[in-house]
Amino acid sequence: MQFKDYYETLGVARGADAETVKRAYRKLARKYHPDVSKEKNAEDRFKEVQEAYEVLKDTDKRAAYDQLGRNYRSGQQFRPPPEWEQRFGQSGGQRFSDVNGFSDFFSSLFGGAAAGAGAGSYAQPEVAGQIDISLEEAFAGTRRRVTISENGRSRLVDVQVPAGVTDGQALRIGGGGGGSAILLRIKLRPHPLFVLSGKDVQVDLPLAPWEAALGAKVAVPTLGGTVELTIPAGAQTGQKLRLRGRGFPGAPAGDQFVSIKLVTPGADTPAAKEAYLRMQREFDFNPRAGWP
Repeated sequence: MQFKDYYETLGVARGADAETVKRAYRKLARKYHPDVSKEKNAEDRFKEVQEAYEVLKDTDKRAAYDQLGRNYRSGQQFRPPPEWEQRFGQSGGQRFSDVNGFSDFFSSLFGGAAAGAGAGSYAQPEVAGQIDISLEEAFAGTRRRVTISENGRSRLVDVQVPAGVTDGQALRIGGGGGGSAILLRIKLRPHPLFVLSGKDVQVDLPLAPWEAALGAKVAVPTLGGTVELTIPAGAQTGQKLRLRGRGFPGAPAGDQFVSIKLVTPGADTPAAKEAYLRMQREFDFNPRAGWP
């Protein structure tokens, strides 16, 4: 049996976020769908794409597959390592014939016994708990000491959280006396400034009207430190500027998107009110000129 590189099948990098994986799958599924495709071997390619997505869309399956895939390349002869049945398989003996005819490779990992190997079932990794971390900790990586319970006993485990983990991602740690795998789910706390979307980071940038109209250089916070961003003259609310590579680490790294938000000062003094009246007289401007 040959090892299948599911990332290669979908044409995405190993560090690709869930949204990138989904977009790649949808594109290829449309291309090779047997009902519409004129591509050679479209049905076989469609099944390969479905199988790859079945693994990479699932956090637990992907974590197990990634750990296994460090030692294999596409097309290499493959046999699950001896500890796989105890550590990464599924209970219940789900057969690969029940999942749209997926390959023997898929079956040997996630769907029961490999072809010709006889019946068998695998132990489902146990989700033992949750690790709450800040966005900054997820960006840089951190270390946590957590308490997990196994067979009625509690023990402390030191967990290294790698840089670039995302919300809902499962970290796999070694099992206890029973030898079973243990998963800890990552939970990212909401951030007052940044919003994470896949590997990309989004932030609103308040600007004064004159900064937007005339252009400016503004210090913008990122998870990796403050950077200077050039605001083009005539910037408008809702306009987005990109800071390449300033999102979450990965291969490739995400970007930071800066959304401009105009903030209007109040006319709360006679001088400020006069300034607005002068603008009203001097500007030939109607913000609703495009309305019917």
